[in-house]
Amino acid sequence: MRKIVTVTGEISPEELGSCQFHEHLLIREGRSREINDALFMDSWETSAEEAELLRKAGGDSLIDAQPGGCGRMAEGLARISRRTGLSIICSTGFHKMIFYPEDHWIFRESRERIADFFVRELTEGVDNHCDHEISGETAEQKAGIIKCALDVENLTPQYKKLFEAAAEAAQRTDRILLIHIEPGSDPLQLLDFLQREGMPADRQVYCHLDRAVSDSGVHRKILETGAFLEFDTIGRYKYHSDEEEIRIFKKHIGGGFGKQLLFSLDTTRTRLSAYGPTEIGLDYIRRVFVPLMEKNGVTPEQIGDIMRGNPLRALVGKENT
Repeated sequence: MRKIVTVTGEISPEELGSCQFHEHLLIREGRSREINDALFMDSWETSAEEAELLRKAGGDSLIDAQPGGCGRMAEGLARISRRTGLSIICSTGFHKMIFYPEDHWIFRESRERIADFFVRELTEGVDNHCDHEISGETAEQKAGIIKCALDVENLTPQYKKLFEAAAEAAQRTDRILLIHIEPGSDPLQLLDFLQREGMPADRQVYCHLDRAVSDSGVHRKILETGAFLEFDTIGRYKYHSDEEEIRIFKKHIGGGFGKQLLFSLDTTRTRLSAYGPTEIGLDYIRRVFVPLMEKNGVTPEQIGDIMRGNPLRALVGKENT
C-alpha cells in the first residue's frame, strides 16, 4: 500500500478523512508574487487561522500544491498542522516555467538530478532552501506527492525533461502526480506521454479542467483511462456559477465516473478569508458548496466519494480501498 505522508509524519488511510485535494496555504515572497500579488501569503499564523476554519467545518486534510523551488514553506505548513490538527500533504515537483527566474536550477539541472531531487524530498526530507539553488539540506518534513504543471507550449524539451523526471520519481517512490492544466494546453497528449513513460493513468490527477478545458468529451477520455480529475472552479464566479460547476460533476457522475472525481478551491491570498474578510474562505466547500450539491440532487453517498473515498483511492490506490 502506498504511504500517506504529511508534513508531520506518515498517517494511516483511516486518518485522511475528508480531503481538499489542491490548495495553497503558504507561498514565500518571490517570482510568483512578481507575476500575481495574490500568490503571496507567508504568515503561518494567519494561514493557521484559515486552516482552523476548515477544521471546525469538518475538514480533516488537504494537499498544499506549492512545489519546492517555487516558494513552498513546508516548515510553516507543519506548524499549521500541529496547531490545528489538520493533516497537510506538501508537494515536491515543478510549476509553470513562468514562475522561475531565467537562472533557476530547474532549467540547468539534468533530468537525472531533478528526479533524484524529487525522490529525496519524498523519502528523506524536503529542501527548505531550494528557491534558487538545490542546497542539499534535508528538513524533517517530507513531501507526499509530486505536483507538475503543463503550460500552453505543451511538451517542449524543458517540459519533457521535467515530466520524465517526475514520472521516474513517482515510480521509484510509488507516489502520484498532481498535474496543473493550463487553458490551451493538451492534457490528452500529456496523458499519452506519461503512460509511455510507464506512469499508470490511475496515479495521475488532472487539475482545473472545469475551467481549463470546456470540452467535456476531453474530460471523459481522461476518465476512461482511469485517471482522476480534480475540479476547483468553486466560488469563482468570474468563470462560472456554482450551479454550473455542479452540472459538470453530475454529468461525470452520471457517466459512471463518480469514483474518479475530486474537489478543492485552489486557494490564493484573494480567496482566504484570514487575509481578507470579504473572501470566501477555505471552509466554503463545506459551508456552501456541499449543501448546494445536495440541493441540486447530488446524493450524500456521491459527495462522500468526492470528499473522502476518492482522495484515498487516488493516494493509496484503488485496490487498497
